[in-house]
Amino acid sequence: MLAVCRPSMLPPTTTSLVLAQLAGALSLVFIARILRQKRSGRLPPGPPGLPIIGNVLDMPSTAEWLTFAQWGAKWGNLCSVTLLGQPIVILSSAAAMEQVDSKGIVFNTRPRLPMAGELVGYDHTLVLVPYGAQFRSFRKHFSRLIGTPAAARQFAPLVELEGRRFLKRLLLKPGSEFIDGHLRKLTGAIILRITYGIEVQEENDPFVSLIEKANDNFNAATAPGAFLVDIFPSLMNVPELFAPFKQTGRVWARATKNMAEAPYLFTRRQMAAGNAPVSFVSSLLENDEKMTENEILDVKWTAASMYGGGADTTASSLYAFILAMVLYPEVQRTAQQEIDALLNGSRIPVYADSEQLPYVCAVVTEILRWHSVAPLGVPHAATEDTVVDGYLIPKGTIIIANLWNILHDTETYPNPDVFDPTRFLPRTDGTVQRDPRHACFGFGRRICPGRELAEISLFTNVASILATFEIGRAEGPLPVHENTQGTISHAKPFDCVVKPRSERAVSLISAED
Repeated sequence: MLAVCRPSMLPPTTTSLVLAQLAGALSLVFIARILRQKRSGRLPPGPPGLPIIGNVLDMPSTAEWLTFAQWGAKWGNLCSVTLLGQPIVILSSAAAMEQVDSKGIVFNTRPRLPMAGELVGYDHTLVLVPYGAQFRSFRKHFSRLIGTPAAARQFAPLVELEGRRFLKRLLLKPGSEFIDGHLRKLTGAIILRITYGIEVQEENDPFVSLIEKANDNFNAATAPGAFLVDIFPSLMNVPELFAPFKQTGRVWARATKNMAEAPYLFTRRQMAAGNAPVSFVSSLLENDEKMTENEILDVKWTAASMYGGGADTTASSLYAFILAMVLYPEVQRTAQQEIDALLNGSRIPVYADSEQLPYVCAVVTEILRWHSVAPLGVPHAATEDTVVDGYLIPKGTIIIANLWNILHDTETYPNPDVFDPTRFLPRTDGTVQRDPRHACFGFGRRICPGRELAEISLFTNVASILATFEIGRAEGPLPVHENTQGTISHAKPFDCVVKPRSERAVSLISAED
């Protein structure tokens, strides 16, 4: 029998040697970073840290965007901290983000995040792949499929079909405990059909479950400060016996692999049988004998990027919309009056109606501002020493844009915590508040490539829900809008009452295929 070597079974000299090597490696990293920082010049101001460890003790463990907003108010919209010598620059305003964006490709790569990247496997996907040839290949595929308004509009009928199925599920199970699950199935169904040609099952669809599991792992793996290996990549050299994060990464990596492999292989089997529906994967692999192995891998991982990134974000926005309707019933009534004036209950709205429903469009825009799906976005990194606003940003600096704060800036958006769609309707003088799309989808060449499809899905489903259902307050305390932790953030769970607006609405929902 093969013996399993546990810490207690190691000879003392072996244990001491490993720990000594680890301590030595960390010491060298400390010294190198301190020397680099001294050479690099003046970083942007920020909270003073302690020798060697820097601002480790200052870092928040929850709602980081709120602490970062306080730092921005005190230290400036371009402020910095260091974690064990690793500089991090936090952007707290649109102006600071635009200054960084003006530097071109200097800030368009991702920092090395060993936990989520190398260990969990997300360095194969668009979200974490470094800037370079593979990144450009992924973006090219995204652009051709859904990257322009015209390209994304071809999928409006599919979004409308899945939206009607969602309405039926909501009619059958309207309880607040089911709404989040309904929304995840809706958005998962849309992206699975587009990407792989897969039609989801009504109950316990395995592919939707794969998305949820992998996205939960991604959120945990990318939580700021959750894993020391992201600050000290040299810890990757520590044996797994002394690195529990490696064991966790191995388990989570299986979920990432399943997310990429299972739907891809399903589509390949359908193609081999000659009955594959038209999809992103089936279209690109139609002549795969002429493709290189790397080109085929790019298709597989671009598909996984669409699959993993396209579901959870839109579900988050729609869940926040339901909460907003609970908290602001007057907004719901105004939007419903606009829809009724146009359609008079004759049918369920479709995306083409958006041009004639300006208030509903403003509701969608306010969702994008009011609820930050990714409060801190995904970090960028500096590829070379660069000066921004007179401060030197050293190569390797991690850049975090506080998107939540940018979209809740009181100078740009008065009373930012209030859900008010009229911000984006012309005032008597013709002015409107700034469109949140300048920040809510990220910035630079890392801006969300699926934003056009996301907008079609948001409008279509917001309009159809408003046309057919009444969303009201449940008994008990009024819910509060708060973000959950994670790179992709949802509104915290809340209770509500959802019921059809009328018998006519029930008939419209029931009559749809």
